Amino acid sequence: MPVNPVEINMTPSHPGDFVRTEIIEELSLSVSKAAEILGVRRATLSDLLNGNAALSAEMALRLEKAFDASMEMLLRMQAWYDAAMMRARADEVDVKRYEPV
Repeated sequence: MPVNPVEINMTPSHPGDFVRTEIIEELSLSVSKAAEILGVRRATLSDLLNGNAALSAEMALRLEKAFDASMEMLLRMQAWYDAAMMRARADEVDVKRYEPV
């Protein structure tokens, strides 16, 4: 009897949510102090934490160096989030399937 693959229908969180709850809040840091540790502007970190900016590879590396969070895991979270957001807007992209003659 064939096994049907499990489909997970959940919208991933923005990686900024993870950074805020699992790093910044867990270490009882203010956004200002965390930004200072990371060597970025407070506004830059705040945009990430509030989901208003994507996690860049550079920021992921800074988070890894400062807080031992896996850069690759953080970037996978961003890619999953981006894919889910684009999938939700798929109807807005008008492209016809190519059919070779």
